[in-house]
Amino acid sequence: MKRRNISIFQFFSFLIFPVLLSGCALYGKYERPTDKLTTAGIIRDPVAANDTLQADATQPTFGQMPWRELFTDPILQGHIDKALRQNTDLLNAIDNVKQAEAYLTVARLAFVPSLAIAPSGTISRVQTSGAETNKTYQLPISASWNLDLFGNLLGAKRTAQSQLLMAKDYQVAVQTQIVCGIANSYYTLMMLDRQLEIVTGMEQLVKETWDMMALQQRLGRARSTSVQSAEANYYSVKAQAADIRRQIRETENAFCLLQGEAGHQVERSTLDRQQLPQQWVTGVGLQLLDNRADVHAAEMQLAQCFYGIKRARSRFFPSINITATGTFTNSLGGAVVNPGKFITSLVGSLTQPIFANGQLIAGLKVAKLDYDKALNTFQTTVLRAGNEVSNALVAYNTAKEKADLENRQVLVLTQNVEDTKKLYKNSGSSYLEVISAESQLLSAQLSKVADDFYTMQAIVTLYQALGGGGQ
Repeated sequence: MKRRNISIFQFFSFLIFPVLLSGCALYGKYERPTDKLTTAGIIRDPVAANDTLQADATQPTFGQMPWRELFTDPILQGHIDKALRQNTDLLNAIDNVKQAEAYLTVARLAFVPSLAIAPSGTISRVQTSGAETNKTYQLPISASWNLDLFGNLLGAKRTAQSQLLMAKDYQVAVQTQIVCGIANSYYTLMMLDRQLEIVTGMEQLVKETWDMMALQQRLGRARSTSVQSAEANYYSVKAQAADIRRQIRETENAFCLLQGEAGHQVERSTLDRQQLPQQWVTGVGLQLLDNRADVHAAEMQLAQCFYGIKRARSRFFPSINITATGTFTNSLGGAVVNPGKFITSLVGSLTQPIFANGQLIAGLKVAKLDYDKALNTFQTTVLRAGNEVSNALVAYNTAKEKADLENRQVLVLTQNVEDTKKLYKNSGSSYLEVISAESQLLSAQLSKVADDFYTMQAIVTLYQALGGGGQ
């Protein structure tokens, strides 16, 4: 038996030389292909038309801020906590991570020999007088070991590691969507509350105008058409209030769905009590690669394709397997021996592909094409991330500028409504001017609240675009 063990060692020793030659090609680890990836200048400056955003790469970015530090409203924090506990999409993402961990465990255990035991026993008796009953038994234990000299199992393990990282990236991406989705819905509800408050106040104002014109008609100072226009304007404002109440109910239902609950009334604060940062560091394009979960997931898909090429190449090399068997038995050929004896064996096998109907060559070509496609997808994901950051920045600047201008407009129109009513009472203006002034004021007030909300929404969108919400 010793001579057999030595001969097997000698049989496989010739494989060392080709392993040394192919090791670099089969065992290399994935590295980011920075020479094939465009990351410079992907975040456009929100003000300058022909410039990209410059930032200090050493400073922590806005997207790295934990969500509790950004969303300081305790009511909102409670809603986000509940959503992170109950959202079914996030629960599924967590289960996906657990599945990927199980697959990685399997890939790691592939390096360990497999063991099997298959005990058996036989009772036999010849039907003649004086014949003895023969009892034989076998207790075989076998071990099989696949020698990974050419990196096939290593590639499978690294692929499983990349899949686990992708699953974790997906979990972070879902969490980011939930955190920012809850925040946006929360701010939307407060915006609608404020708009409903404005419309309700305007409803009282236009009712007073209607009553005033009705009085003027009774005094013979106004026509019936002016009263009808004022009445129609009153109903129009009430219709706006009804539409806002509908939007509130729909937003509450969507909000509750994110929390994994049936629709109900949502507790909330007011829009004017919210405080979000006005200064931040966006970082540079390269930081998006590490902070955004979807970008990192696209890179992990590229890494899987990289290891797919390694595995496709390893299939051109021999498959080597060693099987060891040890059996305790009392059946030695035709004889029955008691007590039993040990029988051991060691077998080595090598399978070298020679002709596989072109499958190995085609498999390598397909693996390389998959890598090229994954690289293109990775590049597109990076560019899309830069676009989202750029769009969020310009949306913030635009909404803030509009809100400042509309604040001035509201002040002017408020005074205009008061002056127009005074003129109407003194027959210095027509009823159309009064109604027009009230309509313009209402429109400006609603727009002002909407743009205040858009400013806050742009901050949340920028936070999400920079990969925030995962911490």
